[in-house]
Amino acid sequence: MSADTRTAKSPSDFASQAAAQRGAPEQGPELLTGAQAVVRTLELLGVDDVFGLPGGAILPVYDPLMDTDKIRHILVRHEQGAGHAAEGYASASGRTGVCIATSGPGATNLVTAIADAHMDSVPMLAITGQVFSHLMGTDAFQEADIVGITMPITKHSFLVTTAAEIPATIAAAYHIASTGRPGPVLVDITKDAQQETAPFVWPPKIDLPGYRPITKAHGKQILAAAALMAEAKKPVFYVGGGVIRARASEELFELVETTGIPVVTTLMARGAFPDSNQHNLGMPGMHGTVPAVLALQEADLIVSLGARFDDRVTGNAALFAPNAKVVHVDVDPAEISKIRFADVPIVGDAKDVIVDLTAAFTNATASAPTDIAEWWAYLNGLREEFPLGYTPPTDGLLAPQHVIQRIGEITGPEGIFASGVGQHQMWSAQFIKYERPNSWLNSGGAGTMGYSVPAAMGAKVAQPDRTVWAIDGDGCFQMTNQELATCTINKIPIKVAIINNSSLGMVRQWQTLFYDGRYSNTDLNTGHDTVRVPDFVKLAEAYGALGIRVTKMEEVDAAIKLAIETNDRPVVIDFVVSADSMVWPMVPQGVSNSYVQYARDHSPSFDEEA
Repeated sequence: MSADTRTAKSPSDFASQAAAQRGAPEQGPELLTGAQAVVRTLELLGVDDVFGLPGGAILPVYDPLMDTDKIRHILVRHEQGAGHAAEGYASASGRTGVCIATSGPGATNLVTAIADAHMDSVPMLAITGQVFSHLMGTDAFQEADIVGITMPITKHSFLVTTAAEIPATIAAAYHIASTGRPGPVLVDITKDAQQETAPFVWPPKIDLPGYRPITKAHGKQILAAAALMAEAKKPVFYVGGGVIRARASEELFELVETTGIPVVTTLMARGAFPDSNQHNLGMPGMHGTVPAVLALQEADLIVSLGARFDDRVTGNAALFAPNAKVVHVDVDPAEISKIRFADVPIVGDAKDVIVDLTAAFTNATASAPTDIAEWWAYLNGLREEFPLGYTPPTDGLLAPQHVIQRIGEITGPEGIFASGVGQHQMWSAQFIKYERPNSWLNSGGAGTMGYSVPAAMGAKVAQPDRTVWAIDGDGCFQMTNQELATCTINKIPIKVAIINNSSLGMVRQWQTLFYDGRYSNTDLNTGHDTVRVPDFVKLAEAYGALGIRVTKMEEVDAAIKLAIETNDRPVVIDFVVSADSMVWPMVPQGVSNSYVQYARDHSPSFDEEA
């Protein structure tokens, strides 16, 4: 089983203990309905919390859920919210998130969250009900082939048609979701399988032919990588979200301190390495810092650790880092050389590989220490020439960058920040300083609007003692804000910061830059210049949350502090910001990352301190 599976007694252990106390002979396997077997299996896997919404095809499972005191079920208001909450739970804790839905539209409402988890390697178990097995294929009421629908976006999808299969299938799904490259696994269970009875056998036999994740890398590859690191004059560690999923941040810190090599952390890896450390150049990519982008572009060696050379990082892949050799470390062999040829391919768990690399580099440089002082002088010069900054708005409205920066500073590094998708996502990645893993949650690969509020809800359930923020745009917020009701009723006091520019900000930015300012369908408040539609403060109050509106710079800090101090209900702050604020730096899609001149020409704000 996976690292996050808790030690649990089998049902026979409990039966034996009870029988011994009664002086009765031991009994055989207990007869349970399939629905009871679902709940019992989750208990024995150590699952504490699930997010779901009942319906006809999953109704049998919801009955025994009432009888367990080991699992907290949180009733969401939309199945997409259940999926994103399971993601947030997993991303904040490192444990596998669990969500439940009924057949048909209930299951298909999970698809967006499943796809999101697949893109970002989030360990998630989705359990769905299915129509009676004899009705499958007849277009029965609320029938959908969810196994077929989700096959391209899961590590695996199971269909269960008998009660006897349930314990082993759910245990296997949990194992698959949380091992190797983590990801979502779906278990679809027909209604008759939930209703019939079968002996409950635990622990079950898990037979997964062909599923053998490789965690320990080949020794020769480690030595080859260490040799390249020792020889390189312009090396850089390209750190991706795989380092966080592997829980390898401490090992990464030791590797960097040992080698002195600069680090860039992708959008998914923010917090994998402390921002305060001098070796961290920031985030690379379309909206990355200039030092981070050019460190990759001009390197002679890129050591990729749990990253996949995403198009948002490479820009035009054919022009990316033309002089660099590549060491590519990934637990998923399918990622190696998929986009960029790896001179040294290393398949293995990031934690194990990083430990081995540290030792091998130490040995390789014992008699001939490396010297990359000239490389560091160049990179530090870029830091001075291109500090991360922004131009204050001139329309009298708030600067969104300032708001987000203050949220980070006042909350501190122990908080958790879940972001929606768009401009506020990039500003949150840029202007909040991340010092630890699992403190930054966002939808990186899929770019799912509506992620933030339910993800923050899940994170708060997983980490109840931490301050959890959902930093959202007014567009994203209106997609899943109904989960505020879930938060209020279940006493999950998240903080929501709406970066309200009355528009779909990132789309509007592209229209400004690439479509001659033709703002086609990006204004969310058209025709209502004097009326707020909706009024987010009134909406928050309707959901039982504390609603606050901030329109002046001097009100920002007080509102943030009040939100942090309020823990008897959710808090929603409507920060009214300028629609003209843009995310800089920006490398246009499909161009080369060699863009210092482009940066100077298009973003004078580079030279301005925040």
